Amino acid sequence: MLILLITTGCGGSGDSGSPSPSPPVTPADNVLTITVNGSLCSANSYINKPCVSITICSPGTSTCQTISDILLDTGDSGIRIFKQVLTVPLTQVTSGSGSLAECIQYTDGSSVWGPVKTAGVILGNEPTVTVPIQVIDSTFGTRPVACTHALISPNDPSAGYNGTLGLSFFAQDCGPACRDNALWYYTCTGSSCTATTARLTDQVQNPVALLPLDNNGVAVQLPSVAAGGAISVNGYLILGIGTRSNNIPSGVTVYPANPSGSIPLPGGLSLEQGEFITLFNGITYPSFIDTGSNGLFFPSPTFNPIPTCSYPDLAWYCPDPTQPPLSFSATNEGYTGSPSGTVSFQIANFDSLMSSPNYVFSNIGGTNIGQFDWGLPFHFGRRVYIGIEDTGSSLGTGPYWAY
Repeated sequence: MLILLITTGCGGSGDSGSPSPSPPVTPADNVLTITVNGSLCSANSYINKPCVSITICSPGTSTCQTISDILLDTGDSGIRIFKQVLTVPLTQVTSGSGSLAECIQYTDGSSVWGPVKTAGVILGNEPTVTVPIQVIDSTFGTRPVACTHALISPNDPSAGYNGTLGLSFFAQDCGPACRDNALWYYTCTGSSCTATTARLTDQVQNPVALLPLDNNGVAVQLPSVAAGGAISVNGYLILGIGTRSNNIPSGVTVYPANPSGSIPLPGGLSLEQGEFITLFNGITYPSFIDTGSNGLFFPSPTFNPIPTCSYPDLAWYCPDPTQPPLSFSATNEGYTGSPSGTVSFQIANFDSLMSSPNYVFSNIGGTNIGQFDWGLPFHFGRRVYIGIEDTGSSLGTGPYWAY
């Protein structure tokens, strides 16, 4: 997840530059509405923010609350909710004789810290699943030194949401790495917190992986957005792949993601777990697709660099506003180098777009070193499938993206 806040069918190669019309969505128990800067988002939302609502319950009870302004983040796994918005009691997950807590450090420099608690979770009208979630609480115990710039509340300048719903293709947020090594998780006794390992069943979990039927992945479908942007748009989060009549994929290409380990790439780069390949400007980059990133973040071409904006928007691209938006193309590949497909995209002047009343943009981007982040603009006009690891569908076995 990379957010820059502002103040105002398995197949071969193909061309994915112009998205095909997305299929109609039949409302059902497995469909959630996504509003990008719409009614499910808070009034102080930043640009390109996809919001959903979920229901959180005390485990094993009908004591529940429905929470909106939840950021849909397919670059993470699991649910994270600010303590300030929770009104139902949850059950603390233990670690030895202490309480389990977690620190997640994001690429934008912020982090979330807080205890891991068990909750009943309802997505759409699906059955309730009992799942460990993280309660974001910067005051819990003594926060580790390694957990820098921890978010304090939904109104934190680096947050702007009540919580996040992480629906990547991993069943847990850290998996075997944190089961075998003391990385993200901590055991806290009183105010003292010490790094620890965490069993898979105790880690923050992707709730979709625990559903009885629609547990093999999700699809995100958003409409196209005009070059000048829109005030808001509505789309769908569809649970399951090929499990119901409303989530049967057709005419898509599957791009497998690296399931584990590190794979060397040319130029000293490496393909880490959960990434695939993007070829851009003659360079092979590790890349990923992520609704939680509110722009397209990629390295500027070396020989014809894209101008960046003036302060305070230095990380955003600002090509000449008197000229048409810059047009680019890149080639996405599965982590083994196939299949491949071309993606065409545009980058407009960020500052000029910000002078409009709109909040949703398909052509904003910013700098990123050594990696290609296909953020929310990639999803406009597409249905993007995310296949959960070690589960199967007509598209194959996850982890994969398909579009």
